[in-house]
Amino acid sequence: MIDKDLFVKKIEESVSKVIVGKKDILEKLLVVLFAGGHVLIEDAPGVGKTTMVHALARSTGCSFKRIQFTPDLLPSDITGVTVYNIKQGEFEFKHGPITSNIILADEINRGSPKTQSSLLEAMQERQITVDGNTWKLPEPFMVLATQNPIEYEGTFPLPEAQIDRFSIRISMGYPTYNEEKSILNKDRSDKALENIQPVISVEEVLEMRRQVEKVHVDDSVQDYIVKLVRGTREHKDVYLGCSPRGTLALFCNCRALAFIRGREYVLPDDVKELAFCTLAHRIILKSEAAIQGKDQCSVLAEILRNIKVPVANING
Repeated sequence: MIDKDLFVKKIEESVSKVIVGKKDILEKLLVVLFAGGHVLIEDAPGVGKTTMVHALARSTGCSFKRIQFTPDLLPSDITGVTVYNIKQGEFEFKHGPITSNIILADEINRGSPKTQSSLLEAMQERQITVDGNTWKLPEPFMVLATQNPIEYEGTFPLPEAQIDRFSIRISMGYPTYNEEKSILNKDRSDKALENIQPVISVEEVLEMRRQVEKVHVDDSVQDYIVKLVRGTREHKDVYLGCSPRGTLALFCNCRALAFIRGREYVLPDDVKELAFCTLAHRIILKSEAAIQGKDQCSVLAEILRNIKVPVANING
């Protein structure tokens, strides 16, 4: 049996070698890693997004590739390309960076819609298809995409089908005063990341995923999740509510959070805590609501207030 508490602590200690604070962000990344999802990080440049993701990959023994999205990036630059081998006298496939465990899609909204769509099959089916041939991607497989929410010049907004495939959307945020002061004394050399060694293996990550699937979710908590998601579709200010994929993402994320925190059951508080980062980015408001100054989080907060919180039977 895997000692999850020990491994989570080791991962936190490993990542803290290059990242100051942000334990709440790391916890959410681990939630998605153990739940089998993907992450969209919206934040300003320079807050440590790339370093955090790279440190997580190295700490978990996962292979890592960073893809810088630009307007001239082609789908084949991500998935790979078929080339003719003169010596062998036959065509062979050269795999692209997508065939790694953890992918950092940096500034994903700078890629063209055609290039963005090359991630859709990989994120949902865990496979890629090139020239009629299909290749399975390694497990675990997770895409962590970043985008700058301030600068929109030269960008291509992500379509709803793409956004819906991200299990959660988070923001790193700026460090506190003391954290920013501590950054000044951190090892900022290029070797700081290279010195991070795996504290958990890929096989152990997959085992923890299997254990997450055993976390109990009481029927009353399942009802709570479904009512919350359906509430986003019925609210007067919402043009398009959350999809069933959002329902499943919230369910899986809650089980992973309970697992990380040492519980074998999900609490309603887990649902409330993860509702905003899991569901808000899937909601499209009516134009009148936006004009009135409302946003997805305020609407979601109103929905949460109107749904009775269940008393879960934690004993199953």
